[in-house]
Amino acid sequence: MKKLFSNKFILLALVGLLSTGCNDILDQDPDKIITDEQVFGDEIMINSVLANFYGRVQWGQSTSDGYGYTILDEAGKSDGGPDNIQNYADDLWRIYDYTLIRNINQFLVGLRSTSALSAEKKLSYEAEARFLRAWTYFNMARGLGGMPIVGDDVFEYSPGKDITALQYARSTESEVYTYIMKEIDEINEHLGDSPTINAARINKWGALMLKARAAVYAGSLANYNNKMASPIKTTGGEVGIPASEAQKFYEAALATAEQVINSGQYQLSLKKPDDLSRNFYEAINIKENNVEVIWARDYKYPGQTVDFTKNNIPASHAEDIDRAYAGPILNLVEDFEYINDRDGVLKNKDNQGNYIFYDTPLAIFQGKDPRLEGSIILPGSLFKGEVVTLQAGQKILQGGAYVTKIGQPGTSDGNGLITSTNGPITSNLQYVNKSGFFFRKFLDETPGASTRGRNSEMWFPRFRFAEAVLIASEAAFELGNQGKAIGYLNQVRSRAGLNALTNMSLNDLVQERRVEFAFEDHRYWDLKRWRLADKIWNGSTQNPDAIQYALFPYKVVAPGNPNHGKWVFDKQPFSNSPNPRFFQMKNYYNFIHQDWINNNPKIVRNPYQ
Repeated sequence: MKKLFSNKFILLALVGLLSTGCNDILDQDPDKIITDEQVFGDEIMINSVLANFYGRVQWGQSTSDGYGYTILDEAGKSDGGPDNIQNYADDLWRIYDYTLIRNINQFLVGLRSTSALSAEKKLSYEAEARFLRAWTYFNMARGLGGMPIVGDDVFEYSPGKDITALQYARSTESEVYTYIMKEIDEINEHLGDSPTINAARINKWGALMLKARAAVYAGSLANYNNKMASPIKTTGGEVGIPASEAQKFYEAALATAEQVINSGQYQLSLKKPDDLSRNFYEAINIKENNVEVIWARDYKYPGQTVDFTKNNIPASHAEDIDRAYAGPILNLVEDFEYINDRDGVLKNKDNQGNYIFYDTPLAIFQGKDPRLEGSIILPGSLFKGEVVTLQAGQKILQGGAYVTKIGQPGTSDGNGLITSTNGPITSNLQYVNKSGFFFRKFLDETPGASTRGRNSEMWFPRFRFAEAVLIASEAAFELGNQGKAIGYLNQVRSRAGLNALTNMSLNDLVQERRVEFAFEDHRYWDLKRWRLADKIWNGSTQNPDAIQYALFPYKVVAPGNPNHGKWVFDKQPFSNSPNPRFFQMKNYYNFIHQDWINNNPKIVRNPYQ
């Protein structure tokens, strides 16, 4: 058998870029590690190589990098002093991983030639590998547009070889999404029907979710990009999908999402109908008997764990020295509507600008979409059965006016607690919240999960059933089938305990996906594909969507006054994020690195470079 994995230096075929080998089995010298015959002659080894691929496909926002949540309008940095974010980087969440694609192609060559497995098993492993390759292309495409498609080719390089034959031009943006969808069609019958353990390995329904997502992304790009005054495109179509292709992509998205919906394998979890907030938390975060999560990045102790809980747990509940790295911001909290009022703005003051007094800190949130408390720890919420106190200070009634008193975190006076050990505060102290809220989604309740020695086993869902329902809703809406679109949208709203809608617009889809998928790596890509990012994050200090906001709760000190002991709230710009977020037209596509062009002149630049 040919030693496919023997090259210490790998030529990225499409750009002619030499890359030193990684420390994984595919790039190490097989004479020192293991031979190809040993790898492909042993199913355990084949699984090990495949597991390596699964471990290399985590991109975009995730709990492995909590800082990523502070970049947009979901959370803000509480660790130390202010961030300096205003503009978005040209390479933000840019993926360009032809090393992985080459490794997968090497794996496919060896797999197809082995006689150690049955034909059926070989096709099953091949389907998994090709899915991961398609997932890689998808993650490249959503940032860069159309990129070279190399198929199954494995290119070899030796000194002096003419590399022009190895240089591929970029595909069109339409072609790369079409390729992803076609790959899923070809492999899907060879993937299992049943949910996998902890959703860690892909099955038929997860693969269909990628096809549905790719199709709805392509449809919305074809639709909304061409509605811009100046559509973003290149002359060769590497960026820009013709408007005429929108319908076929939306039709594919609807049909594929409905395959998942009608499969009977997954559902919108409703195991706790009497506690919809807890129900939502468990539907996403609890692995045991989960009926909603289709594919996830799983973690397991010992071995692989994630530090999101350790970094973001409230100080009052911390088990180690780490805590309160980041916190959700008021912008997101107010996007969760009220059950009987679609306007989710918190009522902290009356029309005359006077404080509204609340008996408890949680009372201001009464009647909110239950998904709010399933996603975010609010002032006065319980976590692991104990109250999370968020108190910025006291509001002391003096001479008919309220004077603010603050102290160091954890300090008290004769009137009781001044400022909670959790905050919120505006100083540069570390380990103290500055936004007024903590994460609940992805925060692990397991004892020891917030310690450095253990960390958390909390998975990170990539596909779940609710997305299938909302993709079906969106595609049906864009195809003009309002009845079906509203029906699907209302399924998600009903699970959340919200009233059914009788009509809908794109804004309703934007709203629903915003709150349903908070912290799940959808917000950035959704606003980009709908061409809304430059409008929402327009860099203006007068635009409340571009500015991050915090909510500071205060205990009222007014002895003899009926409001004594009650709570009031101040909304204020988030102190650790002084600049409005500014998404420019150039940010709709990552920039092409100059080194790629130097090594392959066929690679054309993206717009605005």
